[in-house]
Amino acid sequence: MDPQAQFCPNPCCPARCQTAQGNIKVHSYPQRRYRCTVCRRTFAATTGTPFYRLHKDPAVFVCVVTLLAYGCPIQAIVAAFGLDERTVAAWQNKAGHHARAIHHHFLNASVADLQHVQADEICGKTVGGYCWLAMALAVPYRLWLGGVVSPVRDLRLIQHVVDLVRLAWTPGRTLLICVDGLASYVTAFWKAFREKVHTGRRGRPPYRLPRGVLLGQVVKNHSGRRLVGVVRRVVWGSLGRINRVLQRTGTGQQIHTSYIERLNATFRSRLASLVRRGRGLAHRVETLELGMYLVGCVYNFCTVHRSLRLSVPRGTTKWQERTPAMAAHWTDQLWSVQQLLSFKAHVALHG
Repeated sequence: MDPQAQFCPNPCCPARCQTAQGNIKVHSYPQRRYRCTVCRRTFAATTGTPFYRLHKDPAVFVCVVTLLAYGCPIQAIVAAFGLDERTVAAWQNKAGHHARAIHHHFLNASVADLQHVQADEICGKTVGGYCWLAMALAVPYRLWLGGVVSPVRDLRLIQHVVDLVRLAWTPGRTLLICVDGLASYVTAFWKAFREKVHTGRRGRPPYRLPRGVLLGQVVKNHSGRRLVGVVRRVVWGSLGRINRVLQRTGTGQQIHTSYIERLNATFRSRLASLVRRGRGLAHRVETLELGMYLVGCVYNFCTVHRSLRLSVPRGTTKWQERTPAMAAHWTDQLWSVQQLLSFKAHVALHG
């Protein structure tokens, strides 16, 4: 038990969310509880994690969550571990809430030069209808920036996922955005990135885009189920500037959305309600959203990406394996699923 790595979870405590301040002491080793010397309250070591008040073996919980994050059907887990189906569903939701808090914690606290972002939306199945899942990806790091689930594919859905990109973007840095032909993307990115121009004249100041923001679209033409043509269109910026960004980041030679489409395939393979010709249905939109965050966080923190590995000097291992979170400097090591579930995010306690 390390008191220096803990912080007080009491929202009324003046020292909340502050680590290594000397205000956290060990209250009980057998019960694994800490005590804050400022507010004089005690709290369990598992507070703020899915292990809090868990009545089953934590090792079983980690194993079940790992299987869920990689697409194992709930029915198979029930048959293998002898658990109730409602227990497994509750564990999935519990882990999804925690993963969502972790993702927003790092998205708000960390700074990364996105350089190249791709966004897309895919269709899922729910009881009685369909829903849409829109996601964004920072291509140089293969980092999943988050997603939004909505029963309808409209401007509000696209605006929410664009806001995630705007939150992670560092003003003043060049950013290339590649999307499909959906017209809502142009409107949503314009509203999120526009800046006021103060001219000194009377009246409302006009808006403009930052000079470094580039936008390209890939418009696909279909005849029935057959692809008959692809049009690549420059919306903001110039083709030369877009090509220079692609060359500098090593993420292609022309406007494309292949990276986010590949990520869509990963999510389809791990969430049953996203499978094109499957019978899996999500009973609620929130269930799909929590499952999305669980899969996305395991992808970011616990899954090594071959294209991100680095060569190391001779005499050691040949390659240094990296996850998207390591490439984006969100963390400096490969996380296990247990480390992911044990991490305490400030958003989980006070968000």
